[in-house]
Amino acid sequence: MSAQTPFRRALRSFLEQRTARVGLIIFSVLLLAAIGADVISSYDPTGVLIGVEPTAKRLAGPCINLFGCEGPQHVFGLDSNVRDVFSRVIHGARLSLQVGVLTVGFAIVIGTLIGAVAGFVGGWVDNLLMRLMDVLLAFPSLLLAIAIVTVIGPGLLNAQIAIGIVAIPIYARVMRASVLGLRDREFVSASRALGSSEAGILFRKILPNALTPIIVQGTLGIGGAILDVAALSFLGLGAQPPTPEWGSMIGGDRNLLFSSPHVVVFPGIAITLTVLAFNLIGDGLRDALDPRLQR
Repeated sequence: MSAQTPFRRALRSFLEQRTARVGLIIFSVLLLAAIGADVISSYDPTGVLIGVEPTAKRLAGPCINLFGCEGPQHVFGLDSNVRDVFSRVIHGARLSLQVGVLTVGFAIVIGTLIGAVAGFVGGWVDNLLMRLMDVLLAFPSLLLAIAIVTVIGPGLLNAQIAIGIVAIPIYARVMRASVLGLRDREFVSASRALGSSEAGILFRKILPNALTPIIVQGTLGIGGAILDVAALSFLGLGAQPPTPEWGSMIGGDRNLLFSSPHVVVFPGIAITLTVLAFNLIGDGLRDALDPRLQR
C-alpha cells in the first residue's frame, strides 16, 4: 500500500476535526444558497411588493404556510420597504461571499509580493517596505477603512478596496516571516549553485513553500473582510440601497430592532454564521497544515 501524499494527510487531518466539519457544513449550505439564490427565492430581492400582492404590508412578520399562516408565504417576513427579507438574505449570501473572497484575494496578492520581496532581498528594501506596513498597522483597521472610503467615495467596490488595503500589512508580515525561514535553506543554496536567478529562486522555489501560512490566514481573513464590509455598509459607506447586502439591511432598519426584530435578526444571523464558518475552517486548516500540531 502506497504512503499517503501530504495533501491527503492534511485533508484527513482536517476532516477529523469536528469544528472543521461544522464550519465546512455551514459554508456548504451558504455556498449552495448563494449559487441557487434565484431558484430558492420566490421574489426579486429589490422588488417592492405593494401592488404585486394585495395583502402585502410594511414590516409584516414571517409567514410560513406549513405552520398555518394564510396568504403569500414570506419565511423571514417583509422589511420597511415591503420587500421579501428571505430573498434579500439569500441574495446577500452571494454578494457577501464574493466580497470576502475578492477582498482577501486582492490583499493576499499585494501583501504576498511585498512580504516576499522584503524577506528575500532584506537590507534597506526590507526596512522601507516593512516600515510602510507598520504605518498602516498603526491605525485601527476599521477607522482607516472609513477614512479611505470617505476619500474615494462610498460604494461596495470602494469598500472592498479599502478593506483590502487595510489587510495588506497582515499578509505581508506573514509572508515575510515565511520567506525569512526559507531563504537560507539547503534547496535555496543548491538552486544558486545551479545558476538559478534570484527572481527564479524566489518565485519558483521559496514562494510555493511559503504559501501555507498565507492560505490559513486568508481563510480566517475572509470572515473578517465580510464583517468589515458589512460594518461599512451599516454606516452607509458600503453597499447602497437597494442592494441586498447584510450590513446595509441591518443599518437601514436598525431602529426597528424591538418593534420588528425580523428585519434585523435574520441578516445578523447570516453574518454570524458566515464569519463562524470561515473561522472554524481556518482553525481546521491551521491545525491540519501545521506540522507542529500533527499527532
